[in-house]
Amino acid sequence: MRLNRDRLVDAALALVDEEGGEALSMRTLAARVDRQVSSLYNHVPGRGELIELMRARIVADIDVGVFGRIEGAGENVPWDKALEMWARSYLTAFADHPNLIRLLATTSIRDLSTYEMYDAVIGGLRRGGWPQGRTVAVMRSVEAYVLGSALDIVAPVDLITQESAGEGFAEIQAALDPRFVDGSSAAASFEFGLTTLIEGLRLQLKAIS
Repeated sequence: MRLNRDRLVDAALALVDEEGGEALSMRTLAARVDRQVSSLYNHVPGRGELIELMRARIVADIDVGVFGRIEGAGENVPWDKALEMWARSYLTAFADHPNLIRLLATTSIRDLSTYEMYDAVIGGLRRGGWPQGRTVAVMRSVEAYVLGSALDIVAPVDLITQESAGEGFAEIQAALDPRFVDGSSAAASFEFGLTTLIEGLRLQLKAIS
């Protein structure tokens, strides 16, 4: 099969998904695509550029279009609803690639499509009434929550169990009663936390407006 940049990104994502970000190197990637290491440099300058290409691939799956429809910009989508929709789309994109989170979160962002996404979010928050000096904090707070939740979503379903807790912890034993399982799953916890976070941001905006 002919080697190209898209195929390299596909292979790199598969490698990170299966073995983690620490396993990603030009040598391991070359073995994945059955090529000499030197041939990879015809398509990407190095590991750093490859990471940014993977970042761009994930960002392409995150919907920021709703921020172009913020209230006051032609349609009636409030900033909080837009932020909530962005968070859910963000979660879906990264829940499919949890091993990529640490790699991207510890690498300086150079990918322009990521900055384009951020620009859309911050512009939407500004049109929604947020002062300029608070917009990045709002965006990063939601982003941090989503990335943590993406890891929680893919955690084992038996991550926290009554059996593992043993008999000596009455409070957690009671809280983990099977009757409450629907409200304590990772998905339910994400929804609860997102609702709480957005409500807190509404109160913050009201307080500074």
